[in-house]
Amino acid sequence: MPDTSHGAPDERIKAVSSFRRALIRPELGGICGTILVFLFFGMIAHDSGMFASEGVMNWTVVSAQFMIIAVGACLLMIAGEFDLSVGSMIGFSGTVMAILAVHMGWPLWMAILFTFAFCIAIGALNGWLVIRTGLPSFIVTLAFLYILRGLTIWGSVYFTRQTIIGGVAEKAQGDWLAPIFGGKVLTGLFQWMAEQGWIATFSRGSRAGQPVIEGLPMLVVWAIGLVIVAHLLLTRTKFGNWIYASGGDAQAARYVGVPVDRVKILMFMFSAFCATVFATCQVMEFGSASADRGLLKEFEAIICVVIGGALLTGGYGSVIGAALGAIIFGVVQQGLFFANAESSLFRVFLGAILLMAVIMNTYIRRIITGER
Repeated sequence: MPDTSHGAPDERIKAVSSFRRALIRPELGGICGTILVFLFFGMIAHDSGMFASEGVMNWTVVSAQFMIIAVGACLLMIAGEFDLSVGSMIGFSGTVMAILAVHMGWPLWMAILFTFAFCIAIGALNGWLVIRTGLPSFIVTLAFLYILRGLTIWGSVYFTRQTIIGGVAEKAQGDWLAPIFGGKVLTGLFQWMAEQGWIATFSRGSRAGQPVIEGLPMLVVWAIGLVIVAHLLLTRTKFGNWIYASGGDAQAARYVGVPVDRVKILMFMFSAFCATVFATCQVMEFGSASADRGLLKEFEAIICVVIGGALLTGGYGSVIGAALGAIIFGVVQQGLFFANAESSLFRVFLGAILLMAVIMNTYIRRIITGER
């Protein structure tokens, strides 16, 4: 057999330029968008307080809210499915938690744990129905969007005669689990930074000399933790490869032994888990649950993921990209407020950025697949 080890390159190996490889990275759109957004608001709102300590914390918290639900939506979309019930799940889980704790007298920690278990079970039901019926996940979860929202409003009115359930703050006092969702960390660090003059302090009243930012909210901690765990799961484990394979070509994945059905059901459960984390943090923050919370959050989560580079067809995406998409949303939403712009322009931005992201992702898909 002739030796070809020093001959011409194998014709089956197609050279790809560094620029082309950079183009097909899923985080590219999120990175570019984040840079542009910060530059834009740095020019028009630099003297508005947006980049002062309080302003930074404001858009950080808003970004963290988007980030929590975007992580769940990202892994599910990479697995080739959608969950349109996320927003309704947020309102539903918060209401269930408040009813159990306030009106049924359960300890708050027990209400929280039961709510997580119940909502994750609903996520599993979503996934099971998609697998068993063969219906598109868009249809199944759209049905649950209405089912959960209807149950939320009915439950609130039945138990309280109103759509807002208060009294959670009192139940949270002394509870061992509540601070994990509603507390603050690094309070000593922020106090030290205030003493060094790095962050602002109150100048009058009983809190004179205290930092205006007492600590890092647990909402932000949850967001960062979920991003790290999901990113490592997706990029460093065999299960992460299964997620990509399930969304890329489910039938081919089955042929090589990937448990596609189990992967998809677990991703629906994870999406429900993220929605319940979001809801629990909100309930702890406001001390109440409201039946209308989570409205349109399912679409905002999907848009974050699309901006982050995930393909709507599945099998391709990045948790880091989704997190960057969430940061873009948080900065824009708060940036419009600091710039004294009309708040309705945020929805205009959502539509425009979604259209641009889909067009870019279509171009990327063609690069990957070689389509014309």
